[in-house]
Amino acid sequence: MHDLYYKGRIHTRENYVKSGDNFERTAKLGTAKNPLTLVVNSDERKSELEKLVADNEAFANISVDNAVDENISELDAIVNKLITSKAAKTPNRNDPCSCDSGKKYKKCCG
Repeated sequence: MHDLYYKGRIHTRENYVKSGDNFERTAKLGTAKNPLTLVVNSDERKSELEKLVADNEAFANISVDNAVDENISELDAIVNKLITSKAAKTPNRNDPCSCDSGKKYKKCCG
């Protein structure tokens, strides 16, 4: 079939292919396909980081180089993830009050 439909309309399959989902995403950082790249100054520091990487169930390529500054920023990003916090639930009107007065919330603190 040719690329144009009746009255010059563009083929719908080509439009889908151009704007479809992207299934070729890069692997998440710290996985076996995309390991962390860390540079340390000593073998002792390397053994510390290997333990930390194993505790966080990640994969890393750790190299020892005395001439270069230590670079563990990728590991810091994985270890220090931000945790979403939830606000405390406000009681409903007919729930008992949280101040332990024995009254309903609507009669006491509401």
